[in-house]
Order: sequence, then C-alpha cells, then structure tokens
Amino acid sequence: MNTAPDSAVIDGAPVHGRYAGRIARIDWTSLRPRPGRLWRRLHHKRWHYVGLGNVQLFIGVAIVDLGWTCTAFAYLFDRRRRRLLADWSQDGLPGLQAGVSDAPLNDARAWFRGPGARLALVHQSDDLLHLSVATHALRIEATLDLRRMAPPLLAIGPIEGGIAHATQKTTALPVRGWAEAEGQRFALDDAWAAVDASNGLLARDTAWRWASAHREDVGFNLQQGYFGHQENVLWLDGQPIALGAAQFDFEAAQPLRPWRVRSDDGLLDLVFTPEGARAQSRNLLIAASHYVQPIGTFAGLVRAGPDAPPREIRDLLGVTEDHRSRW
Repeated sequence: MNTAPDSAVIDGAPVHGRYAGRIARIDWTSLRPRPGRLWRRLHHKRWHYVGLGNVQLFIGVAIVDLGWTCTAFAYLFDRRRRRLLADWSQDGLPGLQAGVSDAPLNDARAWFRGPGARLALVHQSDDLLHLSVATHALRIEATLDLRRMAPPLLAIGPIEGGIAHATQKTTALPVRGWAEAEGQRFALDDAWAAVDASNGLLARDTAWRWASAHREDVGFNLQQGYFGHQENVLWLDGQPIALGAAQFDFEAAQPLRPWRVRSDDGLLDLVFTPEGARAQSRNLLIAASHYVQPIGTFAGLVRAGPDAPPREIRDLLGVTEDHRSRW
C-alpha cells in the first residue's frame, strides 16, 4: 500500500485507494462540484468506534453523527459468563449533544452528552487516545497507546447512491485503565483495542457485513457491502497487507452459529465462533436500522501473500456484524 496522502480530496476529487499511515483530517469541503447544504446535512455521516477486549471481556463504544441526529452506544460483554453486563444507548441532537471531529486520530475528538451519560474519545498531546464512558450501566476510563502502533489503514472510495467515504482503522493498540459494570471493576491493562474513524457522504440506504479482530501479532478488518473491498486489510507482525473482496457465510436468522469469513485472494480464511452478541433493531419511520454484532473468536489460516506459507490463527478475539440502515 502507498503512504497516506495529506488530504482525502485533491483538485476537487476524492483520492480513491488504500493507504498505510495517518491522515490529519477527512474533509470533503473542497469537493467539486460540492453538494448542497441540505444534501450534506442528510448524507454526511461520521463516527468513532472503539472495540477492545482481553480473555475476560469485550467492550464496544461508538459515537455517531448522522447529520440530522446523533447516537451513541457502549456495552460490556463478559466472556466467562457469556452475557452482556452493560448495554447502553441513547440518541441526541448533533452539535448540541454530540460531535465527531474530522480528525480520525491526531487531534481526534468525539463526544456525547445526554441525560445521565457522558462519553468522550480525545487525542492527548502524548499521542494517547483517552476513552471515557460514564453512564448508569457502564463506566470506563482507559488510554489507547498510538505511539508504537502498526501503520493504520486509510481507505477512500466511491459510494453508490452517495459520493465518497473514507475510513481510518488501526490494528492492536495497547490499553491501560479499567471498566465497571454491575458493581464489578475490570482491569484493562492486558487488553488490545482497535479504532474505526469513518467519515463519508453516504447513500440513504446502507448495508454491510463486517469482521474485525486484533492482537499484537495479527489483526484484520474485512467488509462486504456499501464500501466494496476498499477497507479489507490484514496486519501480520505490524505490516498491513491489502486483501481482496470479502465473503461472509453465515445464517442471518441465527447469528450465534459459526460464521466463515474469507477473502477471494486466498490470504484469509477463518471460522468465527460466537460467544454472544449485542443486537438492536429500530424503526423511527423516517429512519430504521437492524444491527447484530456477535463477539467471539476466529481460527483458521492467513497468508502474507499468494506464495507465502500459511500461518495458523487460533483464539483471535473479535467481532462480526450484520448491519442495515436507512439513515
């Protein structure tokens, strides 16, 4: 992969492609022609998502700015008891109750403020991301270390029914801190985290299947749906490797059965065994969504290249997702 560009738009056009490295900002204001203000309000979507876990738990936190509304969620899944100890979500007014910066990592700032809820993901001067969650169900205080991370993925690509999308995704980040749910405090100092910072001018109807898992020696991000194969990447020993189109074989009506996820170039072929899931279906008349995110482990084979020897993967903690939105 080439080095990440300085801007997502050059000479009025998106710089489509997959890149390695950080981008300072994802900013669409220099697009030509530039879509109108109302269209941008309805179609510009931004979010920061953090997934982190260890042998004991998995945590997912997201702050999402949909333009005309905003939402946030935070959950903690107990892997030993195989159940959610906390599952919180809330909607709000963008700009008043939430904000997501155009800066994905450096100078990143995502926040949500609602009744009984305070969430934030903020980049600090020592190149740490500070994650803070304070709700009635879940509290988190953690730092994610960017200082020695593997090169993150930057993917930029066209969107059918929209204009363009860009996402910056990390692989395994060391974590320090703690989480509390149901009166229990969990140490996070042996956890690994991954960040998804996404920003796009998207279609009204958007759907995807997604898989993501990370630890120090191996990680991957795989998506099938609205963004094509743009964000498919494998990290081996800190080196990002572009993957081909993704295939997801699973039973949508029974998502806790095993999934098979693979890339059509033969570099990744894994079986995912769910331990539990977070799910939410909503119908707000003008908007609707169906979402299920199983948590579990991946096992199988990955390769650094078509002629490289296979590497066996076992017990790689991560998630899959089946998501459909009208937003």
